Amino acid sequence: MKIWKGSASSSNTRSILKTISWRVTASADTFLIAWFVTGQPMMGGAIALGEVLTKLVWYYLHERIWAHINVE
Repeated sequence: MKIWKGSASSSNTRSILKTISWRVTASADTFLIAWFVTGQPMMGGAIALGEVLTKLVWYYLHERIWAHINVE
């Protein structure tokens, strides 16, 4: 079974757009949970903002790796 493909099955642009749309959804979730736990919307916003950049990078890298994996 060959797992790694030589070329990606989706474009970099598609991966970037998927990354952004996921990040908006996930950050809203983080904000709401942090607000609920702390009772402070400003703290919720600070926590959500703090995790945005690192998770954008990690998700993009994860997406690009999976674009090369062929599971058949």
